[in-house]
Amino acid sequence: MLVRIVVSLALLAGVVLVLSRLFVWLYAKPRAYNTPESISPAPVAIVFGAGLNRDGSPTAVLRDRVATAVELYRAGKVKKLLMSGDNRFINYNEPASMRQYALDLGVPEQDIVLDYAGRRTYDTCYRAKTIFGIKQAILVTQNFHLPRALFTCNALGIRASGVVADRRAYQRRAYAIWVMRELPATFVALWDVLLRKPQPVLGQPEPIFPENEPLTNWQQDIP
Repeated sequence: MLVRIVVSLALLAGVVLVLSRLFVWLYAKPRAYNTPESISPAPVAIVFGAGLNRDGSPTAVLRDRVATAVELYRAGKVKKLLMSGDNRFINYNEPASMRQYALDLGVPEQDIVLDYAGRRTYDTCYRAKTIFGIKQAILVTQNFHLPRALFTCNALGIRASGVVADRRAYQRRAYAIWVMRELPATFVALWDVLLRKPQPVLGQPEPIFPENEPLTNWQQDIP
C-alpha cells in the first residue's frame, strides 16, 4: 500500500512538472526568436549569468549569451546591455566577467550596466524592473532557459521578448541535464510569481535611462 502511494505521488509530481513546463513553453513561444535579426528593438538586452570557469572567465554557455547580446547591440536592436549574475563571493563575479567579455568584443563601457545580485532568473527580472527601471527588454539566453525567463520577466511587469543564444553544439550530457533541471525550476518560477512572491536583494534605484535622457522612436512607444 505504501509503495503504491509513493509511486502515485511520484507520478503526480511528474505530471505537474511536465504541465508547468508545457504551459510556460506555450506562453513563451510567440515571444521567442531564433536570430537577433528577426527580433524587434527594445531599449535593453538582459543577459543572464551562466557560471564561470575556475580562472574566472565565462563558461561557453555564458560566452554565447554575451556574444548574442553584442550582436543585438551592433545591429542597433538595443541601446544598453544589462549583465546580471551572481557576485555573492569575492572570488566569484559573473557580471564583471560578462562585462570584460563584452568589452573585448567592442562594446563601449558606458553601454554596459552590471547587476551584481542576479542570483537567479526571478531575481534578475525583479531587479531589472525595480532597481533599473526597465519596462521593455530583449532577454538573451539559451533555448532550454528562455521560456522560463520570458514568463518570469513578463509576469513581473517587463514587456519582454527573447532571442536564443545557442551558438554552438553543447555536450549532449550537459544539455540533457540543463533541460531536466528546467522541470523543477519552471515549477518554482510559477510558484514564486503566482503565489510566494519573494523579494530578492534590493537597494537604491539605479535607472538605466534617466528621465531627461533623449529617447529613440522605439523607446517612445514604451508605456
